[in-house]
Amino acid sequence: MTGPKPAVAATRVAVRKALRQIRQGNEGGLVLVACSGGADSLALAAAVAFEAPRLGLTAGAVIVDHGLQEGSPAVADRSAEQCRSLGLDPVEVVTVQVASEGGGPEGQARDARYAAFEEVAERLGAAVVMLGHTRDDQAEQVLLGLARGSGARSLSGMPARRGPYVRPLLCVPRATTTAACEAAGLTAWVDPHNSDPAYGRVRARALLPLLETDLGPGAVAALARSADLLREDADALDDLAAQARDEIGQGP
Repeated sequence: MTGPKPAVAATRVAVRKALRQIRQGNEGGLVLVACSGGADSLALAAAVAFEAPRLGLTAGAVIVDHGLQEGSPAVADRSAEQCRSLGLDPVEVVTVQVASEGGGPEGQARDARYAAFEEVAERLGAAVVMLGHTRDDQAEQVLLGLARGSGARSLSGMPARRGPYVRPLLCVPRATTTAACEAAGLTAWVDPHNSDPAYGRVRARALLPLLETDLGPGAVAALARSADLLREDADALDDLAAQARDEIGQGP
């Protein structure tokens, strides 16, 4: 019997590892996938839909329509349709109002998006919300931090889990999620904002292929690995600081 295509297998393996950790104490619980309809989150949705039932978990999806682009309701509906076709249930589309003042548009959209995730997760009693950030996203985060002259905590990038949010694909290249969608016959949405150089993340993204060419294959993976190492250091320093604070507080 022929197994899944390599890209599909890679996303499933990454998701299976994350779900096994979530399952402990959450047997039968609901896992929500935050799906934009892009290749990363759509590949995640497909992998979760396949793996979750095999581990005794229920899988659904939440799609956020920011209303910032023409045709965004249709994009959200198409994303929901594909999630349902994968077997995810429940699937909810939430329309949010993005603030027009205070901070940049990326940050405002993010705040509105995460508020929607938290509302849906709480209402449905979801154990976690799974996000489709990939290894490339992690590398971009490190580059942006370096450009800002950030310290270890900022350069440590995104954790695999923080609070209710889980990122199973941080070890998976973006090219793999694209290939996984193609292998599964899924139509991924291409966000035009992802090619707009007005956004710092887009400019950082454009550097990744150059790094692979000029510095050699593996440069992107090395950046992501640096984030993991710096996170360990930052966590250790935080623990030591907390311990010292407690000892000083106790006093003689």
